[in-house]
Amino acid sequence: MTLLLSVLIPAHNEAGYIGACLSALFASDPLPAGATGEVLVIANGCADTTVAEARAVTAPQGWTCRVIDRAEGGKIGALADGEARATGSVLVYLDADVIVSPPLLAQICAALKGDRPRYASGAPQLSPTRSRVSRLYGRFWAKLPFVREGVPGFGLFAMNRAGRARWEQWPDIIADDIFARLRFDPAERIRVQASYQWPLIEGFRNLVRVRRRQNAGVAEIAERFPALLTNEDVHRPGLAVILRLALRDPAGFMTYAAVALAVKSPLFRTRNEARWTRGR
Repeated sequence: MTLLLSVLIPAHNEAGYIGACLSALFASDPLPAGATGEVLVIANGCADTTVAEARAVTAPQGWTCRVIDRAEGGKIGALADGEARATGSVLVYLDADVIVSPPLLAQICAALKGDRPRYASGAPQLSPTRSRVSRLYGRFWAKLPFVREGVPGFGLFAMNRAGRARWEQWPDIIADDIFARLRFDPAERIRVQASYQWPLIEGFRNLVRVRRRQNAGVAEIAERFPALLTNEDVHRPGLAVILRLALRDPAGFMTYAAVALAVKSPLFRTRNEARWTRGR
């Protein structure tokens, strides 16, 4: 049996989420014949039952699951720890609150075959939301071109070993997903058809807070790694696209625009705003 796939899940206080994440992984379609997969849950600085919940999930035949309990918090350190233990030829980086669809992992493995550097992700879908504002915001956001057509990789991205060899240590940055994506030119990035569910944060103020953090992550990449921007294929949609989407969904557009304006307003800025903000 060949170990084909390593799934790395950094997890900080993910009680109530990690179990469903692992259960969905282990319900995936079979990997190619003769291949196995491993999951590494890298719990970092957890003060809840994340570790116990992860250990309570039984890996089926063809899979192994290891839970690493790190006292130290921090996603970048967790990624480095997981990579030092991973042995698969395909590396999947997964948020602990993401739910993969059954075909996704097999499709990613097929897309990343071979020795040429490649990056892949699936088709993101938003998990159901409780608040009306998040539902309207997410409905409009999900129709934007970079979500519908690109390979954004938020919540889940993958690469083969040749791709991961393009850099050494992960830098201490906010947007590790953007950093990884921009290490590949657009022709090397593959969007497979299978989907995954990604949760959106609830409520107007929280949307503003997370959106501000995302903008800071983009700005940090531009400042520290400007050469990577040559690989960027995500651009602001033109006025014609926005108008067309707004006419189709005026309530969604107004909500999305209100959040975007509030991000720039000092009225919604807190004095001790954290550099890292959970996306839900």
